[in-house]
Amino acid sequence: MSMVKEALRTEETQTNEGRTVAGFVNSIETLEGGGFLVRRPFPKASFSDFDPFLLLDEMGPMDVAPGEAKGAPDHPHRGFETVTYMLSGDMEHKDSSGHAGQLRSGDVQWMTAGSGVVHAEMPSAEFMRDGGRMHGFQLWVNLPQRDKMVKPRYQEIPSSRIPKATSADGLVSVSVIAGEAMGEKAVIETRTPIIYLHYRLEPGGVATQGVPHAFNAFAYVVDGAGLFGAEGERGTDGQMVMFAPDGDEVRIENPADANATLEVLLIAGVPLNEPIARYGPFVMNTETEIHQAFDDYRRGRMGAINS
Repeated sequence: MSMVKEALRTEETQTNEGRTVAGFVNSIETLEGGGFLVRRPFPKASFSDFDPFLLLDEMGPMDVAPGEAKGAPDHPHRGFETVTYMLSGDMEHKDSSGHAGQLRSGDVQWMTAGSGVVHAEMPSAEFMRDGGRMHGFQLWVNLPQRDKMVKPRYQEIPSSRIPKATSADGLVSVSVIAGEAMGEKAVIETRTPIIYLHYRLEPGGVATQGVPHAFNAFAYVVDGAGLFGAEGERGTDGQMVMFAPDGDEVRIENPADANATLEVLLIAGVPLNEPIARYGPFVMNTETEIHQAFDDYRRGRMGAINS
């Protein structure tokens, strides 16, 4: 039985019970790429991954003066997927296979690096010239061993094609990047079952999201503060909220007396339960495969970006 079918079967056989909160992870601030500041709940010294997820970076929010925008110059990846989600700002992408694209507010790029690609993510010429507000996220999703060396693939979805929904009371809205929510299904295809949702809750809003029991699940608080899980534990801006695997739905609430919108990324996936060998931009299953990735990169087997 495929992993997708197994996950769906698990969802069907579980009772509809709310998950509790297993713990909170505070973000650290660090520099990435060409020197831009990110907030990162993981990986860090005390918390390396959340299977099947390898990294979550929040880029900004920051107001960038003209000429000061920074990005991530040419660098390789192999063995996993990068998901870039822009809330504001403007980034351009180029890679060693000749692919190029642009991400603006609300757009998503789901890049399956697979066997290896060299790419760059840089501010557009217009954003570099004019400056502005930069805010976005990058999530790294591990690939199962069988898919580590698949051909690289890009799914670039503009904001206009990201499914969105609003609750009947108008207090909760969601953008569906992966998975399903509030009757809407994502247009992005994933190699393993993944949920990636951007919820916005006005004061008094409550979101109840189905998450199959077999999935590891967490929320990241983008802005505001709210109550999470069956027992309503409080999480706030910049925190990762981990849910225990003790139910098949997640509850998020923005209290009625709150004075701001609560924005949350809800992310979940089926754990791979496979060995991880990881060094910088390469994530494989063995140290030998990591050495081979470095050798392939040094010998130019992943190509180069043509300027």
